[in-house]
Amino acid sequence: MATKIRLQRHGRKNYAFYQIVVADSRAPRDGKFIERIGSYNPNTNPATIDLNFERALYWLQVGAQPTDTTRNILSREGVCMKKHLLEGVKKGAFDEATAESKFQAWLKDKQASVQTIKEKESAAAQAAAKARLEAEKEANKAKAEQVAKKKAELAVSEAEAAAEGTEEAPAVAEETTESAE
Repeated sequence: MATKIRLQRHGRKNYAFYQIVVADSRAPRDGKFIERIGSYNPNTNPATIDLNFERALYWLQVGAQPTDTTRNILSREGVCMKKHLLEGVKKGAFDEATAESKFQAWLKDKQASVQTIKEKESAAAQAAAKARLEAEKEANKAKAEQVAKKKAELAVSEAEAAAEGTEEAPAVAEETTESAE
C-alpha cells in the first residue's frame, strides 16, 4: 500500500485549517486515513504547527511519501533533518551521539532565527502603533487649535455685539426721556 503524509482540510470557507494525516494514496483527500500526526493552521501569524515528531519520523522511515506542502512543514519542524542524520548513522558516516548533537545545534539555530523574526515583527507593530498615536495627537492638536480660534472669534463678535448693544441702550434711554418731557 502506498502511503502519503498529506493535509486534510477542515474549517469554513476562507478560513481553512488542516490536519496532517498518514493515508493511503488512493483514499479521498478528506476521507479515510491511517493516523493523524498533527495539525497546521495557516491563519495565525506565524502559522501554528502541532506535530507528533516521533510518529512523523517513524512514517518517513517506513517509506510514507509527504506531499509538497507537508514536506515543507516537516522540514520546518526538523523531521526531515532528523531522518537525514539517522540515515547517515545507518551508513556509518558518524555515530548517533554526533547526529543528535548536530540536530540539537540545528534546532537551536532554527529557534533563534524564528525568535528574531517574531521580535522584528513585534517591533515593527509597536513602531506603527506609535506612529499612529503621534499622527492622532497631531490631528487632535490641530483640531483643538481650530476650535480655540473659532471660540475666540465668536467671543470677539459677542463682545462687539454687546458693546454695540450697550451703546444703543443709553441712546435709546435718552430718547425715551426726551420724548417724555
